[in-house]
Amino acid sequence: MATRAEQIRASERAWWRRLPRLLIRPREVYSALDDSDETAEALQEPIVAVTILAGIGMFLSTATAGRLFDEYEFDWVLVLVEAFLAGTLVALQNYWLGGAALLIGLRSTGSMSRYRMARHLVGLATTPFVLALLVVWPVRLAIFGSDLFRSGGSDEGASGVVLAVVDGLFVAWALALLVVGVRTVQQWSWLRSLAAAAFAAALFALLVLAAVYA
Repeated sequence: MATRAEQIRASERAWWRRLPRLLIRPREVYSALDDSDETAEALQEPIVAVTILAGIGMFLSTATAGRLFDEYEFDWVLVLVEAFLAGTLVALQNYWLGGAALLIGLRSTGSMSRYRMARHLVGLATTPFVLALLVVWPVRLAIFGSDLFRSGGSDEGASGVVLAVVDGLFVAWALALLVVGVRTVQQWSWLRSLAAAAFAAALFALLVLAAVYA
């Protein structure tokens, strides 16, 4: 018989294989999510990878990243370091604060889910930003180059509007995945799932704004 450690390693490999399918068959992936200790252990490395890569993708689309080259001491190496460090902070913020916001949203709509499940749902829902980082950002860099990190570059004006729309589509995609995840795991209606996710998104936005302007 397989030992517990072997079972967890096999489960971890299965989760690595599931992650790309989350973008096209989210219900199938979320159906495999439960709140057991074994699943939590198997998900540790996949969740860390997803949230950090997604956090980097999110940070690169912020106004802060768009002004890095305004500082003369910044070069490409420092941009990479800044993207990793800031992206990791964004990942922690999404995972812990976003998870807390979703937990409150779930509890307010009648769920008894644990904080760990809420964190996993939020972490997995950020997967579209991994795709943005690995696929969309290389295209952006090829087109706009260093202007992406400089005020008044070629990525502003009409191009800036297009980029903002693309970023907005990825945000909408992540929110849609969150709703699907809540509905699948909780076995709720679409309306109830949407209410929990919308409450969590609004609360998370308030928490972030409070942290920024505190």
